[in-house]
Amino acid sequence: MTLFSRFRWTFPLLAALLTGCAGVTVQTADPAHYLAKRRSDVLTSGELSPATQESLRVLDLDPKSCLADVPMCHYTLSSATGLYAEQRMASLAELWTLQARKAQQAPSLPGTRTADEVQAWLEAARHAWAYFFFTERKPSDRAFEDRQIQVRDYYNHAVQQAVTGMFALRQHDDTAQIERFGNWHISTDFSGVWLPANKSIPQELIPATSLRFSGLRNQYRRNGFGAELVAVFQDNAPSHSGIAMAADSAIAGPPQAPFQESLFPALTVVLRFAGNTLQEVLSTNVVQLQAFDPYRVRQVDMGNTAVPLAGNFSSGYGLWLARSGFSTQALRTLVGLSNGIVKPTIYLMQPYDPNRRTIVMLHGLASSPEAWINVANEVLGDETLRRNYQIWQVYYPTNAPLALNNYAIRQALQRTLQHFDPQGTARASHDLTLVGHSMGGVLARLLVSNTEGQMLASVEKSAGAQTADDKALRAKLRPYLEFEALPQVSSAIFIAAPHRGTDFANHRIARWVSNLITLPFSMVEQFGDITRAIANASPRIGKQSLLRIPNSIDNLSDTDDYVRLAADLPIAPGVRYHSIIGNYTPNVPLQASSDGIVPYRSAHLDGAASELIVPFSHSVQEHPRAIVEIRRILHNQLLPQNQKK
Repeated sequence: MTLFSRFRWTFPLLAALLTGCAGVTVQTADPAHYLAKRRSDVLTSGELSPATQESLRVLDLDPKSCLADVPMCHYTLSSATGLYAEQRMASLAELWTLQARKAQQAPSLPGTRTADEVQAWLEAARHAWAYFFFTERKPSDRAFEDRQIQVRDYYNHAVQQAVTGMFALRQHDDTAQIERFGNWHISTDFSGVWLPANKSIPQELIPATSLRFSGLRNQYRRNGFGAELVAVFQDNAPSHSGIAMAADSAIAGPPQAPFQESLFPALTVVLRFAGNTLQEVLSTNVVQLQAFDPYRVRQVDMGNTAVPLAGNFSSGYGLWLARSGFSTQALRTLVGLSNGIVKPTIYLMQPYDPNRRTIVMLHGLASSPEAWINVANEVLGDETLRRNYQIWQVYYPTNAPLALNNYAIRQALQRTLQHFDPQGTARASHDLTLVGHSMGGVLARLLVSNTEGQMLASVEKSAGAQTADDKALRAKLRPYLEFEALPQVSSAIFIAAPHRGTDFANHRIARWVSNLITLPFSMVEQFGDITRAIANASPRIGKQSLLRIPNSIDNLSDTDDYVRLAADLPIAPGVRYHSIIGNYTPNVPLQASSDGIVPYRSAHLDGAASELIVPFSHSVQEHPRAIVEIRRILHNQLLPQNQKK
């Protein structure tokens, strides 16, 4: 036996003995794994965060044993010495969050929320509140710490779940009172939000963080304190798929409000716990539920500290569009079927704000507010624009002739402005911006134009006879053919607008579609003589016009006399206007180009402050370059007059 073979078994033993006193080993971790581990917690991974596990180990508490007996773990964490107040409150906030999640059954289903779960959420929010405002350091001293971000998330999520849980329990049990929940005394303050008229309790209260949308390019929100919610209010008017409709009989009936306030307002809710010291906060049973409009409020005072208020600016808008049924209804309107619309409605995208300028958007033929899905969202996603503008969308029957829609939209806008600002002194009533796509662009141009007698004179010249009946009819025609620019409007953006019509409307398919377009009987009955008289002004149509009322496609023809007259109307001198034009024919000269439907020569307007050509089709308003241009124009309008470009 060799010396090596005799002692070969001793080498492993010797190595083990020599390293036996080394209790620490080292491993390397890549940055992604390190950050994921460091920032994981009960909300992201379902496991306690490293910081809370550290606090438990300091107190000789095993995390697994602690989770098996959470109440005892709470008691030990609350009473044992060895932790700073910050560590204690942060760990308790996370443990209460874990306990609440375990008690949670199916938060999205009615009748599944429990009082025990809500109580746990209130405790999680209370301990997070105590961490922020009643421990050794101020929130600003911990500004760059991951732990503070985690505790903010515990607070926001706990407030969200507590408030929606109490709401769900109240909805499920009519005898439940939010003012008294278990041994908690809860007061409410909704003075910071503008609720729709005659509405106090929403039908639903939905966490904005739970909503994801296809079709929206981005979802915009602001980080800060508070639960981001969407309140859903029931519309009491006749409806189709949740959207306020005007029945056919409404035209001849009593006047109805021409606007619809936001039924899906964004809210941010906070819970304030009573007490001036840490001990008082931990022993209190008094809490205040306070709601804010995140569009108006960016910062709130909490615990004697100014903190940013969270906000979600896309979820309410996305939910409104998702539930609207607009696409189906727009087509039903076009062909005159029931459950369509027969008059314009102004939809406020957010609660009315007298201190913000107003953007009015008008969609095109066979369309609806869905035409502005990303335009409106991207405008309100810009912090500066959101602070200075509010959006109103005009939803109008695109089967009706331009003259009728021009008149009706004017009336609807004026009545809406009068309702919210009777004195006409608010910022919202001045310097309105019109944004119109396609036929909506033609209507926007009519809204900022002066007829100066041209249209009525043309009708009188064509009518010839001067009977008493003719004079009476022309008196009815005057409001539809004689108008001035809306005085509240100072700017307009025309997008793919066929100001001089389009020969596409003369094509065989377009004529076939035009024959399918039907006006509701009530509209024909009330306005038939007026629309026929408008049509009679056109020698091209001649006797045929006596048998058929011209519709929107007729009006968009480049041979239609109404459109040709409108194209020559002067735009009010004080209105600054811009053009965004699609070009789907890049290989031809600009003057001969088209977006596939509207030729450049029809969309172009001399005197425009700017003109952008986008290599895209007729739906150019959804192109990112067009949206960037709209935002540029809106930003530019906020500059002093001498700095505008």
